[in-house]
Amino acid sequence: MLTKVSAIAALAAAVRAQQVCSLNAETKPSLTWSNCAAGGACTKVNGAITVDANWRWTHATSGSNNCYTGNKWDTSICSTGEDCASKCCLDGADYSGTYGATTTGDALSLKFVQQGPYSKNIGSRMYLMDGEDKYQMFKLLGQEFTFDVDVSNLGCGLNGALYFVSMDADGGASKFPTNKAGAKYGTGYCDSQCPRDLKFIDGKANVEGWVPSSNDANAGVGNMGSCCSEMDIWEANSVSTAYTPHPCEVIGQKSCEGDACGGTYSTTRYAGQCDPDGCDFNSYRMGNTTFYGKGSQFAIDTSKKITVVTQFVESGGELADIKRFYVQDGKVFANSKSDIAGVDGNSITKDFCSAQKKAFGDDDVFTQKGGLAQMGKALSEGMVLVMSVWDDHHSNMLWLDSTYPTDKTGLGTARGTCGKDSGVPADVESQVPNSNVVFSNIKVGPIGSTFNSAGTGSAVSSSAISQETSAPAATPSAPAATPAASAPVASSSAAPAVSEAQAETAAAASPSSQAEPAATTASSAPEVSSPASANVPAGTVTRQTSTPVAPSATSAASSAPAVSSAADAVPVASDSPSSPSSAAAAAPVASAPAGGSSGSVVIYGQCGGLGYSGPTACQSGLSCKQWNEYYHQCITGGESASEEADTDEGDDECSSA
Repeated sequence: MLTKVSAIAALAAAVRAQQVCSLNAETKPSLTWSNCAAGGACTKVNGAITVDANWRWTHATSGSNNCYTGNKWDTSICSTGEDCASKCCLDGADYSGTYGATTTGDALSLKFVQQGPYSKNIGSRMYLMDGEDKYQMFKLLGQEFTFDVDVSNLGCGLNGALYFVSMDADGGASKFPTNKAGAKYGTGYCDSQCPRDLKFIDGKANVEGWVPSSNDANAGVGNMGSCCSEMDIWEANSVSTAYTPHPCEVIGQKSCEGDACGGTYSTTRYAGQCDPDGCDFNSYRMGNTTFYGKGSQFAIDTSKKITVVTQFVESGGELADIKRFYVQDGKVFANSKSDIAGVDGNSITKDFCSAQKKAFGDDDVFTQKGGLAQMGKALSEGMVLVMSVWDDHHSNMLWLDSTYPTDKTGLGTARGTCGKDSGVPADVESQVPNSNVVFSNIKVGPIGSTFNSAGTGSAVSSSAISQETSAPAATPSAPAATPAASAPVASSSAAPAVSEAQAETAAAASPSSQAEPAATTASSAPEVSSPASANVPAGTVTRQTSTPVAPSATSAASSAPAVSSAADAVPVASDSPSSPSSAAAAAPVASAPAGGSSGSVVIYGQCGGLGYSGPTACQSGLSCKQWNEYYHQCITGGESASEEADTDEGDDECSSA
């Protein structure tokens, strides 16, 4: 009897389930990435991408009629969450034809506006896959994440974003049995804005209380929202960039209801369980207006490809610091330092975030929601990689690249050089439809393993380099998986140089180098204290998720819904026919954290070299290692390196281990 009852219950659940259809084939574009080990040996991983469910054609299971067209649900087909989940389905995607998403080897190109056979798509949001039915999960606490990016074709009002969110690996399929689509079809999205513009949440349609957007033909807001922790590694165009941790009280995906969600979609921004502002570091906002931009007058020239390195420094099991380095033309640049009075550093630390909130007069929701410690818990449990391109129907991306709020002039309001009237979606969609972003060469591994952190070929004395030598409030200990430095292979090529003009912003990374595995070099990057990030005030970040429109009675393609959030993209089309719209280098020249509480140098701190005048005694258990005549560093007894390193002027491809 129990078996019979269970079978009936299972059948009933299946009838109410979020469905999958196959009028369009689902063939995911492949995308390789690299998993690196201590010492720099990297193994290529064959992955793929899938497009978010909000961009997919959503139509009736009985045929090809759209369940959702433009920014409205067809209530003649269904009107409740469970009813729509049983009567509507997600379909396969034409990635290049409908979404303008193409891959080649380790590179993903996302086009802003793509005119497909049945619809015009605006923006997209993609996830990295682990096999056919699961997202690739990254555990980044104590690790380093590196990628190349080309934003030369992204101007004011656009955002090419790469970030991590605490989605379920299977897209929520096991947690919500009514979700039959799962990760394969891009379900389960969540972020720190607790977005309410998602069409499906927790295996149910978000149709109840749905209100179409007044200024976005492809988006709306429903009663339900989907919350989770978010780590914005990269939100950028060619004008400005920011990286931002957003902690939540609950780590994984959790739904919410109405204005209690908080974030961009609710009347009370801070009512929810997440920090919608975060603690962001935007160099321009922090006072350095010549660090990042298009042209040779900037330290980081966005007219060329950039390598972006982010280190999640662990101390005592908690996240203590989020450091940023850039590599361009064979040179390593530390993140710019804060030029805001009372806010010190060039990386995101507890002290930096508190000082920045105070200086800018922002609500410190970051600390209220657990700050770096809570963000570290999310990083340690595993997060999903998201890559997107989008425009902003809520604030025209002014929070990233212009003055925001537009009626303010105080500290923290200037974020970039774009005009206050720039970024209007209708303008950018019609004027620069061929804009695109390219992400490539993704690598993850122990700190010091994924990039050539010693790009300092021509001699620049450490005294000439702007250094952050004070240890963070909680001096980070060596990462658990700190790479042991193996002896580098001698090379006749000189290591890339840090130019005198750029030396002011370059700080030491680490002697670790990313040469071919056969000639691995390096030790982990020194824990260089850098200026931190600034948070985005209320009502600034909003990601649009475009809504696909159902296809005609033939094949399928529709416009994707516009999901707004700090790390989202704004899709406007779907697959429905009627849809709308290096080098491994010699040792580093810049410094790492200097003295500990006793005046001795902490691990990875500088302890000597020509032009150096700081403390030379390392803390107990460490020894002062000479990497070259300009840079000596405190390391553990098991680490070693020679003064020469293998040099590869290419993209530092890692071969399989």
